[in-house]
Amino acid sequence: MRIAFYGSSLLSSYWNGAATYYRGLLRAMAALGHEITFYEPDILGRQAHRDIAPPDWARVVVYAADPEGLARVAAEAGGADVVVKASGVGFADDIVLERVMAEAAPGAVRVFWDVDAPATLAEIGAVPDHPIRRALPGLDLVLTYGGGAPVVAAYRSLGAREVTPIFNALDPDTHFPVAPDPHFAADLSFLGNRLPDREDRVETFFLGPAAVMPKRGFLLGGAGWEERALPPNVRHLGHVGTDAHNAFNCSALAVLNVSRASMASMGFSPATRVFEAAGAGACLITDAWEGIGQFLAPGREVLVARDGVDVVEILSDLTPERARALGEAARARVLAKHCYAHRAREADACIARAATLRREVPVG
Repeated sequence: MRIAFYGSSLLSSYWNGAATYYRGLLRAMAALGHEITFYEPDILGRQAHRDIAPPDWARVVVYAADPEGLARVAAEAGGADVVVKASGVGFADDIVLERVMAEAAPGAVRVFWDVDAPATLAEIGAVPDHPIRRALPGLDLVLTYGGGAPVVAAYRSLGAREVTPIFNALDPDTHFPVAPDPHFAADLSFLGNRLPDREDRVETFFLGPAAVMPKRGFLLGGAGWEERALPPNVRHLGHVGTDAHNAFNCSALAVLNVSRASMASMGFSPATRVFEAAGAGACLITDAWEGIGQFLAPGREVLVARDGVDVVEILSDLTPERARALGEAARARVLAKHCYAHRAREADACIARAATLRREVPVG
């Protein structure tokens, strides 16, 4: 099928945490025979911070973030078999949704792909006339980055016809073990941009433990932390391009995952860094959230911390040998069960069912 996908950015991970999700999933869907065009607005300096070249498995169209640019790329939706509007495009999201779905051909499958379902649901739940809520009855399918049963139930209560989580996963051709790099050496590393609903949790699970473990080395990657006061044993790298993620994950004793508050409260929403770290064979410590065991086994494949005190205790007891064993077990699990090839087949089946239903019972 010809898929027109309107998202934040495929080419740049700069202020764009969904980049590796898009890349892994859409590359795997292209391998199933789909013809993919990805439309991304030229905003936030992302084009100056590209970390991949335009791939051979998708056509990428960068458009001006203005009415004329949007009109030009929205018109191309009319030639697609599947039209996808992702959440968090970053430019006129509600207008993009309205325009591309209006331009879609009558027989095309219309999909809203939510890469931040807890935040989206919190935004639209209390606003009966929200543009996304108005659009849901005319859409064939809602796919989500995570959230499990709670997200499915919430979307259905708002009028969505079909809802399926397509979780993050591993692209084994992109994330894999490499030799440690002294530049990324640390006892505990965390990679994540500074965001309002993440900062307090980073304080609890990362900066707080660093403050009480002054002899241990902590490494912080991600944009936005430049103005934040940090303990002296925390080294800040700034933005870390995806081409350096393997070295980042393979050079520390352990790598930390800290979910944003909304993701943690909803559960069943493992971040991309969980699978990137596991794919690289890193020892992963994660904050606690419901559904972890669906992806990695606590104590055998991942270490789970309820708070900063747990992080300190885990790190104090962790040996290189145990870290290595945990990382190897996690890598084996994700290779067997949680690769983007698995997710692509799930998404492909959802789209095929939606196409059949649209032919039988037209939506809208």
